[in-house]
Amino acid sequence: FHDFTGLQITPVREVFMKENQPAKKKKKPVDPSRSLIVIGGGAAGLMAAVQAAKTGVFVTLPEHNEKTGRKIAVTGNGRCNLTNLDQYEGAYRGTHPEFVRETFEQFSVKDTLDFFEEIGILTTERKGWLYPRSGQAKCVPELLEMKARSLKVKIKTLEHVKKIFFSDNLWNVQTETWTYQGGAVILAGGSKASAVAGADGSCYALASELGHQIIKPLPALTGLKCQNSSLSLWAGVRTEAAVQLFIDGNLSGKETGEVQLTEYGISGIPVFQLSRYVARALAEKKQVQLSVNFLPEYTEEILKQLMKKRKELCPYKTEEELFAGLLPDRLVRLLIKQKDPLKAAVDFMLTVKGSLGFEQAQVCSGGVATDEINPSTLESRLHRGLYFAGELLDIDGACGGYNLQWAWSSGAVAGIHGAKELI
Repeated sequence: FHDFTGLQITPVREVFMKENQPAKKKKKPVDPSRSLIVIGGGAAGLMAAVQAAKTGVFVTLPEHNEKTGRKIAVTGNGRCNLTNLDQYEGAYRGTHPEFVRETFEQFSVKDTLDFFEEIGILTTERKGWLYPRSGQAKCVPELLEMKARSLKVKIKTLEHVKKIFFSDNLWNVQTETWTYQGGAVILAGGSKASAVAGADGSCYALASELGHQIIKPLPALTGLKCQNSSLSLWAGVRTEAAVQLFIDGNLSGKETGEVQLTEYGISGIPVFQLSRYVARALAEKKQVQLSVNFLPEYTEEILKQLMKKRKELCPYKTEEELFAGLLPDRLVRLLIKQKDPLKAAVDFMLTVKGSLGFEQAQVCSGGVATDEINPSTLESRLHRGLYFAGELLDIDGACGGYNLQWAWSSGAVAGIHGAKELI
């Protein structure tokens, strides 16, 4: 007698299915010489990875944050100003601003918008400034990463690149845990601007170790600190104004729009637009001043006539009360403390002593010198197979989506040409 209690009997059909299943195909090892490594998972890096992977090459993307696109997700106050329809001359700055032309000829604003529509991002326009239709910046990195993963891009987060070197006909990217190998490398690690963790500018050192010159990175698109002990009186005011920049007494720029008056000085888009020139001038020990016209529609003479008429109509008003209805109360309190309040209203002089620094800056000016980069391919002139993209280069844009457009276009061009190197 045989006790079969507890014995598991496999059905005949299941045995047959297992025996007749095709053997699983073993994955072919990736040929390192046909692999591309994109360092940095920001705007330029994600775009480069996608465009390269579209050609069929294998792409690995090490990113030192726990997720890609963190800076994109907070840009534009969480709305993400993707690009701008008005690509005016002067929107891009640097030692050689003309460097951007060949990049934009290969991947334009239209190409950018077509690409975003392809991955699911529709846009809405506000005076030429383009934003995701959803109103959410976070959808941009999410959909970019989704597209990258669909193309088999290997995204490795929390990977801190320590060294890049060329050995045995391959590029080696050494992190704290691994060494990745590829036939080409794209450095797209961004700058040290931003309060987002990981925006440390570490790629400057990597580029420098490879022999590339670094134009000193300085904060851009940021507020300015000014010398005046009474600025707390106007703190919190937002008002239209024309702002002129004087460097060593010479007029060096002018912007108009809404400014924000603060305890430390002045901010707002017009100030942001001038801040990159301010930071560079201060670094060169030059004197920097701003002239702020809080009534840009009036000259000093016309304002005097206007105030004279207001006094005649309302002789009972004090000097401070005559400004009521013209300018915000807090601003008036500061103006009447000046030796000539009327002149101060149209020509309020501020001596600039600094900017808010990298953490409060939207971008950096400076970076990898562009005269060492091929403008047609974004490949290094010093090393074959080494490419650059995005804010790491000595190119920065004005407010209004220009910095992201540079990231999209330069990322695409570097990705396309980097992949060609391997095909």
